[in-house]
Amino acid sequence: MLRAKPRSDVRPAAWAAGGRADRPDRILLIGGTSEIGLAILDALHLSPDTEVLLAGRDAERMTAAAGSLPGRITTLGYDATDPEAAQALVTAAFADGPVDLVISAAGVLTPQGQMDAAPDRAATLIQTNFTSHVTTLLGVADRMRNAGRGTIVVLSSVAAVRPRRANFVYGAAKAGLDAFARGLADSLHSSGVRVLLVRPGFVIGRMTAGMSPAPLATTPAQVGAAVAAGLAGSAAVVWVPASLRPFAVVMRLIPRRVWRRMRS
Repeated sequence: MLRAKPRSDVRPAAWAAGGRADRPDRILLIGGTSEIGLAILDALHLSPDTEVLLAGRDAERMTAAAGSLPGRITTLGYDATDPEAAQALVTAAFADGPVDLVISAAGVLTPQGQMDAAPDRAATLIQTNFTSHVTTLLGVADRMRNAGRGTIVVLSSVAAVRPRRANFVYGAAKAGLDAFARGLADSLHSSGVRVLLVRPGFVIGRMTAGMSPAPLATTPAQVGAAVAAGLAGSAAVVWVPASLRPFAVVMRLIPRRVWRRMRS
């Protein structure tokens, strides 16, 4: 177990889950080195007593990330490309009691051209960005449903609204995840468990390094702040930035013959 130094400016996080107004005691971040996931934790201004579980495959980077987080930090080995890893992760995360908040942030962004040339890379992207979330969150939802409480944050993307030719495999994976999250939310209705679906636009960060920012680009910190605000309220879906919501409506209305000519 790794212990991070408490921050001097820690403030209690506003919290709304299952009708309760308190703050989480235990948090699981799936994708323990995710820039957006870590930004969400930072935006929540967690108590030094909060237990944070970072789940990922890069132990060294998770150890480094722990140094900037408040609370009691535990790292768990998890490989999203391993179909057998989901059950082991859920068992380990819930072994010491209920988890109040699960942030599902595992993901990769592989250029479409590389997947066209090597379809096995597309299989890895689908497993990481879609299948692993489904298998893990079904296990999480079962535990939370039995406990009668908990919140699940799912990181989707504006790419889920209408996949583009420039990244249609990535868009397809996010569309699947987006549909899954909405269905999961419906299945958990009245159970005391909440699902918050997050749809950011282009996020400037490590994953998109070297790419030209798209219109309405955002940052991990901005996504983190928007998610924290969403958790403090009753939102079911958070768009980042908020202006993406009407933009997404326009995206759906563009004729296909025009849409297919859009290369970026």
